[in-house]
Amino acid sequence: MSKRGWILFLSLGLLWGMPYLLIRIAVGEIDPLVVALARTLLGSLLLLPLALHRSALAPAFRKWKWLLAFTLIEISLPWWLLGHAETRLNSSTAGLLIAVVPLFAAVIVSRLGHEKLEPRRIFGLALGFAGVALLVGLDIHFDDLAAVAATIVVALCYAIGPIIIDRKLKDVPAIGVITGSLIVASVIYLPFAPFLLPDSVSLAAGSSVVGLGVLCTAAAFIVFFALIAEVGPARATVITYVNPAVAIVLGALVLDEPLTRGMLIGFPLVILGSFLGTMRAKPAAARTAEAAT
Repeated sequence: MSKRGWILFLSLGLLWGMPYLLIRIAVGEIDPLVVALARTLLGSLLLLPLALHRSALAPAFRKWKWLLAFTLIEISLPWWLLGHAETRLNSSTAGLLIAVVPLFAAVIVSRLGHEKLEPRRIFGLALGFAGVALLVGLDIHFDDLAAVAATIVVALCYAIGPIIIDRKLKDVPAIGVITGSLIVASVIYLPFAPFLLPDSVSLAAGSSVVGLGVLCTAAAFIVFFALIAEVGPARATVITYVNPAVAIVLGALVLDEPLTRGMLIGFPLVILGSFLGTMRAKPAAARTAEAAT
């Protein structure tokens, strides 16, 4: 990977490892739906000029049914659920639970018949989910199981969203899909927000909301598109393995969240399991060529 590629990769790892910290701070004072609305609204306003300049919105809205489905599954439902979950869970715990996204994606894609699960990948899936089970079993109180369930639903949504893009919106510019989805999500949240607005907001909570919209949404997607252009979509997805580590470090440094036994055991299992579970087998021709050398 080039120097520019590494800079983009590390930048995105930070930008997409930050949301769990910022959400945790924001939902301490602001209703999760309002937090999600502010994030989508800010993100859409910042990305809109770029999408218009590239004439990317019209193609996205021409496939409005799939755009709506993607919005509900990738943004509207998970961002609201994650906010509610983080009123109960530490930001680092939420970040680690979300790390099972590649595992869910591998299972879904295999069930759809697009890929086969080889023994190595099955072992990786089992290892990753065992890591989550250890995290929950060692760290999570019974009262927080609903929040854990909500976070797992978020991870499932995050696994389904890219599949919708790959199968149904592949021919639509990515910036158009993301900007259009943020606009639609804002419209979905907007009718409920006036009833949930707080009387006052501290500087920390307000800054966290702005950070979510500007850094973790608009800037992060711009960096993500640049990273894909630099290293390709397959290598860009490796960022999934970095985000939970950033979430754990930020939670410990900023919020004094504990580094627990569940994290120490569960985190490496989840990451290793995700790596093995999403690793595709080499084509037969490639294996034959290697064997001949």
